Amino acid sequence: MKLFISKTPLRISLFGGGTDLKSYYKKENGAVMSFSINKFLYVILKKNERLVDFKYRINWSKTEFTNNINSIEHPIVRETFKLFKIDFPIEVSTFSDIPANTGLGSSSAFAVGLVHCVSKLLNLNYSKSRIASTAAKIEIDILKRNIGKQDHYASTYGGFNIFKFEKSEKVIILEKILNRSIINKINNSFLIFFLNKKRDASKILGNQKKLNNKNFVKLGEIKKRVFIARNIIKKNEKNLISNLGNLLSESWDLKRENNKNVSYKFVDLMNEEGIKLGAFGGKLLGAGGGGYFLFMANKDVKKKLINKFQKLPNIKVKIHQSGTKIIYINV
Repeated sequence: MKLFISKTPLRISLFGGGTDLKSYYKKENGAVMSFSINKFLYVILKKNERLVDFKYRINWSKTEFTNNINSIEHPIVRETFKLFKIDFPIEVSTFSDIPANTGLGSSSAFAVGLVHCVSKLLNLNYSKSRIASTAAKIEIDILKRNIGKQDHYASTYGGFNIFKFEKSEKVIILEKILNRSIINKINNSFLIFFLNKKRDASKILGNQKKLNNKNFVKLGEIKKRVFIARNIIKKNEKNLISNLGNLLSESWDLKRENNKNVSYKFVDLMNEEGIKLGAFGGKLLGAGGGGYFLFMANKDVKKKLINKFQKLPNIKVKIHQSGTKIIYINV
């Protein structure tokens, strides 16, 4: 028996979302500012002995048993096993700190964690770049999901990054721009509420498969906010958080204008109430349509927000500096 466990961070995307989709960066380079968080998805991969009832066992929201790789229902598992030509008894299990389909990149984190485990099992010694690009290939190129590839890189590399997506499919990580002081300021500004509503990112982003001129212009404006945010952080002035928060709201407004499916009445009202109470800015995380809403605010305003939206669960997150890791091996 060989057993591997990966621990992969989920992520929060601040600026530039949508420009990491192939429909955009194949025409003009995309850019995203995002960071991994201290909430994780775990993948357990076990190569079984020959004496088993079924070749493939997959434990997720249900348990699957099959001897035929094409019969595996979990799409990421099925296509990963096919890509790596897994033709021996094997078992996969997964669990997460956060529910799936809530805007924190859980499906991509699963793809990354699974690719990481399989590559270790097969002694392939994949680099971080290879893990991220392979996970993105499985979801985007093979499964044809209408999603960007920022999540695969954020979960693989970890930390606070600006990723640049080039027409050639090359992904560049721009230089680190945070010191410990800035990290603490940003960490202390976050407040995230769970909206008790899940959604399918691929469906919400469906209108970005073919961009019209209006979409392309809006996404260009969204991308500009990545580099404005970069300059704000580099200056590290006293009003760092308020400036970032205001920019976050600008970006969220642009995203709503670009895709009417990303928001709905409750979220719009929640955002307005939060700003009235003194939040510097806010946005719905991920593709939109549900999941988590992020506010940036000072300590006193965060207390007001928690009181105002007390029916909604809130979570505390921090920037996590490490990407996907193999945390257990038994060979």
